[in-house]
Amino acid sequence: RCVTSATTTSKVLTKDDKRDFMAVFPDIVRDLTETNSPEINLLFSKILQYNVSGGKKIRGLTAVFSYRLLAQPEDLTEENIRLSQILGWCIEMLQAFVIMCDDVADNSETRRGRPCWYKLPEVGLRAISDALLVECGIYNLLKKYVSDKQCYVQLVELFHNATFRTVCGQSLDCNTAMLKNFSSRYTMDRYNTIIRLKTSYYSFHLPVAVAMYQAGIYDLELHRQAKSVLLELGRYFQVQDDYLDVFGESDDTGKIGSDIQDAKCTWLAVVALHKANSKQRALFEDCYGSKEVEKVAAVKKLYEQLGLPALYSAFEEETYNLIFTQIQQLSQGLPHDLFFALLDKIHKRDR
Repeated sequence: RCVTSATTTSKVLTKDDKRDFMAVFPDIVRDLTETNSPEINLLFSKILQYNVSGGKKIRGLTAVFSYRLLAQPEDLTEENIRLSQILGWCIEMLQAFVIMCDDVADNSETRRGRPCWYKLPEVGLRAISDALLVECGIYNLLKKYVSDKQCYVQLVELFHNATFRTVCGQSLDCNTAMLKNFSSRYTMDRYNTIIRLKTSYYSFHLPVAVAMYQAGIYDLELHRQAKSVLLELGRYFQVQDDYLDVFGESDDTGKIGSDIQDAKCTWLAVVALHKANSKQRALFEDCYGSKEVEKVAAVKKLYEQLGLPALYSAFEEETYNLIFTQIQQLSQGLPHDLFFALLDKIHKRDR
C-alpha cells in the first residue's frame, strides 16, 4: 500500500516541483499589481510576499499533483501544468485570506515562525482589508486565465463556495469560544460541523475538485465520492492540528498554541468534557479560556490525566484505517493513488 502511493508520488512530484511552483509566484504578483495606483501596487505586493509566499504550499501543490494524476496524458502540456500552478496559487491566496482573518479573531502572535501580519506595527486591524484584497485577487486571476475555459463557472463557484463555508466555520468557531457554554456547545456534533466548514472544504476538497474540473471531470457521482473522502481527510487533519496546538513543539509547528487560552471547541476539549468526572469538569470550566499560565497548564495536565495522548494515538490509527478502506471503495474513475498519497502525507504528521 505505502509503496504504491510513495511510488506514484515520486513519479508525479519531483524535488523540483516546489521550485517550479514558486517560480510562478512573481507572475502572480505582477498580474495583481497592474493597477493605476503605485501606492496600492506596492502595498499589495508586500501583502502577497508576506502572507502568500510562505508556508509549505501543501494546498497549492496538491492541485498540481492532482491534475497530473487526473488529466489525460495528452493534456499534460506545459501550458496546462502552468495553469494548474496558477490555480494552485489561487488556493494559496484563499489560505492566506483565511489565516489573516483567523489570526486577528484568535489574537494569535505568530504564524509560520514570524509575527502575524496584523501584529506588524504598520498594519494592525488594516489586516482585515488587506485580507479582502487577497481574496479579491483570486477572481482577478481566474478571469484572466480561465474565463475562456469550459470549467470557468465551476471554478468560480468552487472558490465562492469554499470561501463561504470557511467563513461560516470561522464564525461558528468564534461564537462557540465567546459563549463558552460547555454543556450545549462543546459537543462532537458541533465540533464536526465547525471543522468540516472551517478546514475540510478549502484545505482538502477545493484543491482536488479544482484539478478535477481542469482535467475535464464533470461527473457528479465522481465528485460526490471524492468529496466524501476529502472531507474525512480534512477532519483527520484538523484533529491532528488540535492535538499539536497543545502537545506539539512550536519550533515544529511554526506557531504558538492558543486553543486553551481562546476557549476553542477542539477535539481535546470535547473528549475531555465527555470523560471528566464532576470535579475534573469543574476544574476545566474554571480554567479553560484563561490566559493565566497556571490555568493553561492545569488544562494540559488534565488532558494528560484523562489519557488524551493515548486516545489521540488510537484515534489516529483508527481514522487512518477507516479512510484507507473508504479510498479502496472509490470508483475506478478516480485514481486511488491520489487519495492514498494525500492520506500518507498527513499520517502521523508533527507540524
